[in-house]
Amino acid sequence: MAVASRAGSGTRRGGGPAEDDGGRTGAGSRPDGLGLVEPVASLPPVLLPEHPTAPDVDAVRFGLGLRGYRMDQVDEVLDRLAAALAERDVAISELRSQLAVQDARR
Repeated sequence: MAVASRAGSGTRRGGGPAEDDGGRTGAGSRPDGLGLVEPVASLPPVLLPEHPTAPDVDAVRFGLGLRGYRMDQVDEVLDRLAAALAERDVAISELRSQLAVQDARR
């Protein structure tokens, strides 16, 4: 897995707008004119294992919604989290290797 940041790449974006109504009520509007409708979910629920790794975070995809967070900011935070998890996993691996060497010398 590449750990380099992809700020602003938008690679985690997913989903899509609700079905087009043929232009009768305006983009994203309800047919009865009472406001906006939530886009149809096109992605499975966002799930992470109990102990997520960098690849788990990197694989997360979110559907689009009418209200929510700025996707570029979410992408940046998730990229930084994945990088931090990868660094942590490397450090743990190195420490375990050092411990194994010390144990072997005893």
